[in-house]
Amino acid sequence: MSEELSLNINIEEPRWDQATFMGRAKHFFMVTDPRNVLLSSETLEEARGIMEDYRAGVAKPGLTEDALWRAKYIYDSAFHPDTGEKMVVVGRMSAQVPMNMSITGCMLTFYRTTPAVVFWQWVNQSFNAVVNYTNRSGDAPMTVNQLCVAYVSATTGAVVTALGLKSLATRLPPIASRFVPFAAVAAANCINIPFMRQRELKYGIPVMDENGNRLGESPNAAKQAIVQVVVSRIGMAMPAMAIPPVIMNTLEKKAFMKRFPLLNAPVQVGLVGLCLVFATPLCCALFPQKSSMSVSGLEADLQERIRQTSPNTTTVYFNKGL
Repeated sequence: MSEELSLNINIEEPRWDQATFMGRAKHFFMVTDPRNVLLSSETLEEARGIMEDYRAGVAKPGLTEDALWRAKYIYDSAFHPDTGEKMVVVGRMSAQVPMNMSITGCMLTFYRTTPAVVFWQWVNQSFNAVVNYTNRSGDAPMTVNQLCVAYVSATTGAVVTALGLKSLATRLPPIASRFVPFAAVAAANCINIPFMRQRELKYGIPVMDENGNRLGESPNAAKQAIVQVVVSRIGMAMPAMAIPPVIMNTLEKKAFMKRFPLLNAPVQVGLVGLCLVFATPLCCALFPQKSSMSVSGLEADLQERIRQTSPNTTTVYFNKGL
């Protein structure tokens, strides 16, 4: 007869040590696994049921520790950590590789004309806007009006930036012009993410003590969170948008590529996908998901409130988003 599963496993934290890069990498390889996108609604709801039961002190008969952790990572890949709501499929981090490999591959293939640049940058920034909103930090909702203003501001600013960089590329060597999409994406991330998460910058994100007790909302914590996400996203895009252009620049001179030019797009998409499979989880792992900052770095009024309600707290924690 098998032993009953212990009810003392901390499923509120990742399975691996998040103080180390390797531990965070293992965690994000599970969360960003593209196969999670294919899971049915029934599988997701089953995972949510296992998580909710376990939190309530109930373990389904026959449930093993490995099965519990598998349920946790299925749950984490599809449900928002702060609100608990099911995230839209294309906005989940597990959709990053299939979605980005298609969009980025097309951006790198169709970069020579202005209409193509505008269209693919708009597609990319619309996708990024969905991802940035889906993976925001905090549990405060945005109104439809706020969401529309943020989307228009983010996509317009990003596309204008891309067009500006394209005009500069006309004076660069052909190989250098291939890197314009990456420069545009990097610059656009610096615009898109803050715009889509502007509510956090204005009103703050929830900060907690080490026991998970909510202490208030902090715009300063939001600024740190957004900077970390921007750095991670640029790092995510770098291998996928920097390595394939160099390889394609060489391949396009080969006889077989000249003979079969239609191979250009699928080869480029494949190279981008290969890069993203590793870059996505590794760059998510650059910073802990549960970020932290000193109480002294918070707003003065929040510092005072924490001194009164939780005088022994010197560090606060918050979900930085992805």
